[in-house]
Amino acid sequence: MNIFNVISILGGLSMFLFGMRMMGDGLKESSSGTLKNAMEKLTSTPLKAFFTGLVMTAVIQSSTATIVITSGLVGAGMIPLAQSLGIIVGANVGTTVTGQIIRLLDLNSSGTSFLQFLNPSTLAPLALIIGIVLTMGKQFRGADKAGRICIGFGILFSGLLNMTDAVSGLTESGIIEELFSNLGENPLIGYLVGAGVAFVLQSSSATIGILQAFSTSGQLTFGSIYAVLVGIYLGDCVTTAIVCNIGAKPDAKRVGMINIMFNLGKSALVLAGVTIVHQMGLLDGIWSSTIHSGGIANANTIFNLACAILLLPAMGLLEKFSHKIVKDEPAAENRSQELLDTLNPVFVSTPALAFARCYDVLMAMYEMARTNIDRAYELIGNYDAKVVAQIEEDEESIDLMADRVSNYLIQISAKVTDTEHVEIMNQYYSGITEFERLGDHAMNIKEIGEALYKNDAVFSETARAELDILHLLINTILDYTRDAFEKRDVSAARHIEPLEEVVDDMVEVLKENHLGRLREGTCGVYAGTEFLNLLSEMERISDICSNVGVATVARVQPEMRHQVHEYVSMLHSGRDELFNREYQEAHNEYFAMLKEMIS
Repeated sequence: MNIFNVISILGGLSMFLFGMRMMGDGLKESSSGTLKNAMEKLTSTPLKAFFTGLVMTAVIQSSTATIVITSGLVGAGMIPLAQSLGIIVGANVGTTVTGQIIRLLDLNSSGTSFLQFLNPSTLAPLALIIGIVLTMGKQFRGADKAGRICIGFGILFSGLLNMTDAVSGLTESGIIEELFSNLGENPLIGYLVGAGVAFVLQSSSATIGILQAFSTSGQLTFGSIYAVLVGIYLGDCVTTAIVCNIGAKPDAKRVGMINIMFNLGKSALVLAGVTIVHQMGLLDGIWSSTIHSGGIANANTIFNLACAILLLPAMGLLEKFSHKIVKDEPAAENRSQELLDTLNPVFVSTPALAFARCYDVLMAMYEMARTNIDRAYELIGNYDAKVVAQIEEDEESIDLMADRVSNYLIQISAKVTDTEHVEIMNQYYSGITEFERLGDHAMNIKEIGEALYKNDAVFSETARAELDILHLLINTILDYTRDAFEKRDVSAARHIEPLEEVVDDMVEVLKENHLGRLREGTCGVYAGTEFLNLLSEMERISDICSNVGVATVARVQPEMRHQVHEYVSMLHSGRDELFNREYQEAHNEYFAMLKEMIS
């Protein structure tokens, strides 16, 4: 053994870990929407939850990711803690799939041509070739993600082969034989070594993969590595629990704690079971026999599956213990704080889940701003200090939500590569700005109401009637705005622009009418000034709704994002028949109301 063997092993390990991370990230990104839907819908019974955790972990190649996402969903209130128990057990079984894939090293490539294709020495370059072709060619939607998955798979196996070749140098030196014979004589040391390596690498799959690479030396036995396998379970789940605790609510933290207790129970069962069976002489045939990659994978799978069967019925007890360990926090003071708590950092690596949390907060911002607009308008001529206090309190919540969701989107942006996710991010950034501005205009209308009350000024009956018609039109636009954003409804979004044009026309007419009343002396100067201010606020609200509608259309039709001004100009220049028809119908309807009021 020399320094070059060590460099080769470390280089192979680096490639292996990077390939696993790259492949796992690609799988998580491509399946994040499916993962979210499955975890929300397929956890109604412990057995369904178990298979959900198993399948999802097998797909994304990471029990840590599955359990961390589960923790986030529990913290967000999307699934109850009790329904997460089966997912935890299933995730621990699902992670054994990686070892079964790595066991392909055991295949004898001298056999049929089919087996030779499955050998890692063929699979690695083949996966890299396919990945490069997909990434560079991008022949179809999602080709880039599929390419990254293939490249990660190829790098993973290339690193594994590199480690395997380097291990042969260590085999001749006798280091491996001495190391693992000592572990076999002292299971506690083996257990701690497995836990320590898994904790450092933050992956049980990677640690078991390294063990499988060392097995090619032909000097590992079942008796020397079973305790290492069991230790790996604890090391990996400690990392998971730490991540689950970052900025999490109590139930989310309990998910990580239950995972630790489950793995401690699993460790105790395996260590006790193997010791008892060995003492009975039932393991004599394999105890000192050479164990290869396939044997390690099988032992890992059997240990996890057997413990899942034994411990799944007892998971309710672990849930009760978790409540004693992790205490409840005081209930959130309001709905906005509850929503902000759902912006959990654990979702950041899974954009589909993170965007869903942002969506909930943005919808709450819109509803609060919309409600404040109605409240503020009612203050005109009907002042109420309690309503003023409520508007101001909700405005603070809107501002806080805007800051928090904006910062959260910045965190997500580092993980966003998919085109669809980029479009969502663009729309949500726009939504933050526009919904916060809606709240600001509600505050401005509130201040107009306060000013009128303090100066004992009122609008004339005619002025108030005109404003009511404009307010009705604004509410119609706000309804379409909500539907456009909430449902990504392009039809609703297209209804906004012609109505916004009618608002502009009506504001001009109401200004002229009001100036006439000022000249006639039927309206006071102070009230007259505030009337004009109120018209400006109404017009700006309709402009904001127009921006939300255009952003919705741009999300559904990304090619339009860089042609927004041209699109709006085209509509207002009369070159769109649908716009022209809707504008004329709305103009006739609302101006007929004005005419009827005057007559």
